[in-house]
Amino acid sequence: MKFSQLFTKTSKTAVSDADSINAKLLTQAGFITKQMAGVYVFLPLGLRVLNKIENTIREEMNKIGGNEVLMPTLTLEENYEITGRDKTLTDVFYRTSGAGESKIVLNPTHEEIVTPLVQKFVFSYQDLPKSVYQFQTKFRNEARAKSGLLRGREFRMKDMYSFHADEKDLDAYYEEVTKAYFRVYDRLGLGNGRTILTYASGGAFSKYSHEYQTLSSIGEDTIYICEKCQVAVNKEIADEQNVCPKCGNKDLKEEKAIEVGNIFKLMDKFTGPFKFLYQNEKGEQQVAQMGCYGIGPSRIMGTIVEVYNDEKGIIWPESVAPYKVHLMSLGKEEESKKEAEKIYQELSQKNIEVLFDDRGNSSAGEKLADADLIGLPYRVVVSKKTMEKGGVEVKKRNEENVEIIKAKDLIKILS
Repeated sequence: MKFSQLFTKTSKTAVSDADSINAKLLTQAGFITKQMAGVYVFLPLGLRVLNKIENTIREEMNKIGGNEVLMPTLTLEENYEITGRDKTLTDVFYRTSGAGESKIVLNPTHEEIVTPLVQKFVFSYQDLPKSVYQFQTKFRNEARAKSGLLRGREFRMKDMYSFHADEKDLDAYYEEVTKAYFRVYDRLGLGNGRTILTYASGGAFSKYSHEYQTLSSIGEDTIYICEKCQVAVNKEIADEQNVCPKCGNKDLKEEKAIEVGNIFKLMDKFTGPFKFLYQNEKGEQQVAQMGCYGIGPSRIMGTIVEVYNDEKGIIWPESVAPYKVHLMSLGKEEESKKEAEKIYQELSQKNIEVLFDDRGNSSAGEKLADADLIGLPYRVVVSKKTMEKGGVEVKKRNEENVEIIKAKDLIKILS
């Protein structure tokens, strides 16, 4: 992609109502723009990041047998009346009406949609287990939308639901998902102890649920970490049980964190009201057991920026960066411009993702500042000075040292 082809622009100043690092930097760098409180447009650079996050999650869900579907945004409110959540979720519903004055909601979640959906295709124990997931836009009328992509009224969610013949089978799959989620966070740059499996309230259907909490000073949640077991307890249950659920350790470390995922054993909370029955080996009718597993890709995008930044801008992990290389030519010499264009074509042909700052009316300082703000993993500079030294200047975004290498060696380094 050439910079001149982007319809978006960077900004030297943050928007006045940016209340977090991710809101400030993502807006300044041209990844997102605010439509209204809690609602953002994902611009070309931002959409590339979001897609990479979703593709990483998709790969890991496929590995554990997930079937990808796409469920509707609109649903008749009567689905929620079956489970009683038309009342418990009333504060976050966006409601509208359809033909014949039917009552319709914009889905804040999809348990009431997926349960009768899968029920249509399950008749006996031989049809179980089954796991389905989707990437969907959710709508929740948050009383206080804030912190950029961390708490919105419209946001992206990967929600997966599994259905099982019994609790033992649910437990086994739950462990598979637990491990798969850690692989996701590792690949997205939020691993290595940054994201902690956290015990939280299970509500009326399970002793515990589990959250994945990424350590961050901006986090809304307070967690207590057992450094021996590398698990944590959310403050909401720590007040009742201030010990590690795994080893009983009472010496827990308090930290602030951002919730980036959660998993629940729903048991028959939804399959029961929908009368989701299957026939077991003895020919008896049994209620299917259910699990729920959520990750917010847009929230993860905001969290990554909260974790990886400096005073100059964003520092994207290579796995999610919109492009791998930020290429630019500095100065007005035609020779360096032609060399930069040649490098751009060669990198593109080798499928190395490159953003080429080909703007002719921008100063060197402006281009360099934009490169730091946007935060791609590698910066490659072509100028009269670098060519006199025999090549191009290469710098990693997360390092200070600069290296001059021959242009022909560039592909080898970046591949």
